[in-house]
Amino acid sequence: HDVDLFEGQYTVENGMSYNSYVILDEKVAVMDTVDAHFGVEWLQNLETELNGRRPDYLVVQHMEPDHSANIAVFMETYPEAQIVSSAKAFVMMQQFFGTDFPERKVVVGEGSTLKLGRHTLTFVTAPMVHWPEVIVTYDSTDKVLFSADGFGKFGALDVEEDWADEARRYYIGIVGKYGAQVQALLKKAAALDIAIICPLHGPVLNENLGYYLDKYNTWSSYAVEDEGVVIAYTSIYGHTKEAVEELAEKLNQRGCPNVVVADLARCDMAEAVADAFRYSKLVLATTTYNATIFPYMQSFIDHLTARNYQGRTVGMIENGAWAPMAAKVMKKMLETSKNLTYTGTTVTVKCALNDASRAQIDALADELCKSTEIEALSNIPVVKFRPGCLCKKMSCDVLSCPCFLRKNVLYWLKETIVRLKRCA
Repeated sequence: HDVDLFEGQYTVENGMSYNSYVILDEKVAVMDTVDAHFGVEWLQNLETELNGRRPDYLVVQHMEPDHSANIAVFMETYPEAQIVSSAKAFVMMQQFFGTDFPERKVVVGEGSTLKLGRHTLTFVTAPMVHWPEVIVTYDSTDKVLFSADGFGKFGALDVEEDWADEARRYYIGIVGKYGAQVQALLKKAAALDIAIICPLHGPVLNENLGYYLDKYNTWSSYAVEDEGVVIAYTSIYGHTKEAVEELAEKLNQRGCPNVVVADLARCDMAEAVADAFRYSKLVLATTTYNATIFPYMQSFIDHLTARNYQGRTVGMIENGAWAPMAAKVMKKMLETSKNLTYTGTTVTVKCALNDASRAQIDALADELCKSTEIEALSNIPVVKFRPGCLCKKMSCDVLSCPCFLRKNVLYWLKETIVRLKRCA
């Protein structure tokens, strides 16, 4: 709880955990270090867990300083230990510490193994998840995947909170740009018999792993996680806010699920960005400002495009006293985003709402709430790792798993029919 701002930009009201693990066998391996602020505490905890033993190896999976800052002090404290990592990680060690520990380094790559005794570690490369040097480690004895930053979340370990919300905000903010690389890692993970996932941030995951793997598959494939509408807005004197509130009210009246409104000048920007990726539709509402758009909206769109925002329906509300051009500017900023569908209605407010702009809000609400059977069928989640799979296969494929086809498709169709009736 000593940390309130992660990576200098992400608010963490419930603190942050920095995880390091120890494997005690004939030989002892320590998995990663921690942030510099917690080095003394970590070394004390490590000494307690070692109970008089000396580590043989320090395995470095990720060189970001919140995990690597104490490498040098560890190597000084345990001069007989070797350091195990990828070739690119040793280049970074030279840059961070002025040495790559040449007499003590063990370079590993894809498929390399390290035998500790009963435990054998297998190393899996995970480039750009989310740095180029990253490796993850599989212990085949206890079926543990040490997943580096994968499956991490914001928040200290003593906080009871929903995993998905803070894991989503963490993933989208920090790893979101690298969906293709995460997909590649998930394919490698599908070949492993995993019972426990040990991330570098957040809790150890040892139950219902299909749920967590499913979330990561959805996030990394940029698929829609939930049906809903996010209205992200900026407002200077309240007129754009009034238009947003009217749209939100009309969406709720029409029974649209999950209407989320974010005031970008006041909200947690990372949460607003995560919500934009979570839900199926996004409305951007802002003013024309200095011949472009209001700075908070500009920043928000930059965050979206930097993380490969794609495959969503986007509507717009613009406001301007004499030459409203916010919609044009926002569309230009989103040109790099793939597979966006823009609503046919753009709401244009000239200073304040009037009958014409209110009619446009009505039309926009109708468009956003309209669901067709074709649209619903296009959102069937073709994913792996379904939770609750009766055949007990870790990598159960939705297209081949008989229990999924029996149980879950019928449930999905039932829910879809209900949603179509509600939104008709």
